[in-house]
Amino acid sequence: MTHSNSLYGPTVTLEPTDLKRWTVQDYHRMSELGILTPLERTELLAGQITLMAAKGTLHVTALRLLAKGLDQLLAAQPVFVSTQDPMQLDDFSEPEPDLTIVRGTVLDYVDRHPRSSDIYLVVEVADSTLKQDCEIKDKLYAQSGIDDYWVLDLKNRQLHIFRNPTPRGYTSHLILTEPNQAAPLAFPSLALSLTDLLPPGS
Repeated sequence: MTHSNSLYGPTVTLEPTDLKRWTVQDYHRMSELGILTPLERTELLAGQITLMAAKGTLHVTALRLLAKGLDQLLAAQPVFVSTQDPMQLDDFSEPEPDLTIVRGTVLDYVDRHPRSSDIYLVVEVADSTLKQDCEIKDKLYAQSGIDDYWVLDLKNRQLHIFRNPTPRGYTSHLILTEPNQAAPLAFPSLALSLTDLLPPGS
């Protein structure tokens, strides 16, 4: 059975084998041709173009708190904090995580997006996307060798920390609650308080 939707047309469920996998090159070409517009925020995950969820005020506030905290802690390190910018995992995935800690300086990436080997930490802020962040994106990040992946769960006021990546996913999944602290794997002496990252009443 299909359900009509006046905006997008009929909704059907297809088998994965029936879907074309788009490459990062295809994805960029669609943008250049205007097929994908800036008003419709998308990312490429495992060859599929997905719509990104709208970001509410709590999401924006939490991301600002996290970016500010990490900027301060990492000021003396040869890295920079990037927010909501693309990174290329492989030929079929170019997500736009909420935050990354990237090796080097912004000028190192004038002609390419950061790749997995350039990334020390990936963070997704989840208000309505917890399932996707913890059950889909975690596998993509693990398969590409991201050593340290965090999901800041605003609704439950928790921090999910995924580590020890394998081709099947992460083998370590720790859930922190307040008032615990967390430090990036690559910078273990630089800890952030979970309470400082969560907007009051989130």
